Amino acid sequence: MSDLFEDSPAPSNSPDFTVSELSGAVKKVIEGEFGLVRVRGEVGRLSRPASGHLYFALKDDKASLDAVSWKGQVARMQVRPEEGMEVIVTGRMTTFPGQSKYQLIVEDVVPAGAGALMAMLEKRRAMLGGEGLFDPARKKPIPYLPQVIGVVTSPSGAVIRDILHRLAERFPRHVLIWPVAVQGQACAAEVSAAIRGFNAIEAGGPVPRPDVIIVARGGGSLEDLWGFNEEIVVRAAAASRIPLISAVGHETDTTLIDYAADLRAPTPTAAAEFAVPVRLDLIATNEGLGARLIRSVALGMGRKSERMRDLARALPRAEMLVQGPAQRLDLWSGKLGAALGLGVSRKRGVFEARAGVLRPETLLRLVERRALGLERAGEALAARLARRMDFAKAGLDKWASRLAPSLSRLIGDAGRRGAEGRGKLTALSARLDAAPAQRLADLVRRLEALDRTRTTLGYAETLKRGYAVVRGDGAVVTGRAGAEAAAGLEIEFHDGRVAVGHGLGIGIGAAKKAKAPVGPGQGSLF
Repeated sequence: MSDLFEDSPAPSNSPDFTVSELSGAVKKVIEGEFGLVRVRGEVGRLSRPASGHLYFALKDDKASLDAVSWKGQVARMQVRPEEGMEVIVTGRMTTFPGQSKYQLIVEDVVPAGAGALMAMLEKRRAMLGGEGLFDPARKKPIPYLPQVIGVVTSPSGAVIRDILHRLAERFPRHVLIWPVAVQGQACAAEVSAAIRGFNAIEAGGPVPRPDVIIVARGGGSLEDLWGFNEEIVVRAAAASRIPLISAVGHETDTTLIDYAADLRAPTPTAAAEFAVPVRLDLIATNEGLGARLIRSVALGMGRKSERMRDLARALPRAEMLVQGPAQRLDLWSGKLGAALGLGVSRKRGVFEARAGVLRPETLLRLVERRALGLERAGEALAARLARRMDFAKAGLDKWASRLAPSLSRLIGDAGRRGAEGRGKLTALSARLDAAPAQRLADLVRRLEALDRTRTTLGYAETLKRGYAVVRGDGAVVTGRAGAEAAAGLEIEFHDGRVAVGHGLGIGIGAAKKAKAPVGPGQGSLF
């Protein structure tokens, strides 16, 4: 029978742990044993989810350690880790019971020496260059003489003073300063926001739009200038529609914004020199060009005058040109008198020959023939006029026969439209008569609704819900100090008022001064 059942386990002195208890114990041991630690390793399996947290692994040739940095810690990092980068992280060890693993909560990240920074810088430069952000073909020319210059730099450093001083020496221009942090965690975000802000200014607005932007900072170490190597700064500089001059660091310092800018200046002072020409040089050049222009005009006029004189010598003299025509004029003038006399004699002979034919009888016969022709033409005209009148009368009768029905239809349509208009006028008159009464009724209803609202929101309704108004010496009391200072109090309920101080025979303030004890059955008002 005993073979059919399993034997009960032997009793043990070891306690039983739940999974949560054991995980919590391991968590306490790890967090207590390893507090704040510094770990050196290579970044691998980097992940940036939408939450803003940063998950990555630290590894060497023998082991791997999971690490996480929360969103707030990531925002404070001056250098963010990238995959393949050797770093030294500072953080605290803890466990993640949900997956039975330990991990490092990273609070700060620094590169493991300048070599790591340079390797990361070269990797980022190659990535952004592969996108075409450093292409020389996309760089814009710097305007020769800008009207407005935008400067992105720290307002308290020597850089802005050097730029303003050099601009005042060379060619004073209107300068807009966008103050930013040029070092530290906020540097990259503020510089990129300043570049985008200058580009967002509308032309012709209350704030003048810059014609050129100068991003400037003094010299420093690679870590100090790291904000100008951030990707957001490089992309903002490459996307700028306004020509941008980079003047970060000294001549030997090179940052990624120098590759994306339209022009790199070795120093901030040199950036001011690149932005504007020398005003005195322009004036001298202008005066020299003006003098050259005057000399050129004078020389050209002299050459034109000489050429005109040469051409004038090749032309014949005016008296030679008019001698032949003048001679011909004299010849024809001498013949004109005799020709006129001969012409008159010929015309007189023709006239006399025709005048002999023209006798009074001939003229009378001519008049009679013309009168007879005129009479015949008048008779023909009268006949044609009569026929024309008959034709026009027939057409008029035809149109008159059509006019009567059309006139009847027009009169009928006018009558119908008049009846319709009278009906509409009657309806509108009825609506007009009813409108004042309807409007008055609407206003009465609105007034009654407002009166009900006023009554509901008034303090009298509030008193009915159990509240009271306390007055002291004729004024409303809203605090304990006012109540104690009043000689007498009056409490208003929804159904009347009660004078408290007079009923007790002594004011609250006086009672406090006298330090009179409160008798039994008499409750404190406060």
